Amino acid sequence: MEANYRAAKRGRSRAEFVAKLGTIVEEADEAVCWLEHMSDGGLAIDSDLLSEAQQLRRIFAKSVGTARYNARRSKATSSPIH
Repeated sequence: MEANYRAAKRGRSRAEFVAKLGTIVEEADEAVCWLEHMSDGGLAIDSDLLSEAQQLRRIFAKSVGTARYNARRSKATSSPIH
């Protein structure tokens, strides 16, 4: 996730930044999914690890929402009034 976040920060546009944040959310969700499967399957995992993955997923999901909101707001204020 960290490498994808670094890539997002280097995005060439706001749209690319938002898209790359979306990839981070997908990967965080996948990590949570696999950790839950491991836990359900009886494999010993650190519950703190699962909790941290869930927290990161929520943080980045909120970041995507904020970035999308800011992009829409920026687009609305920059378009000329006719």
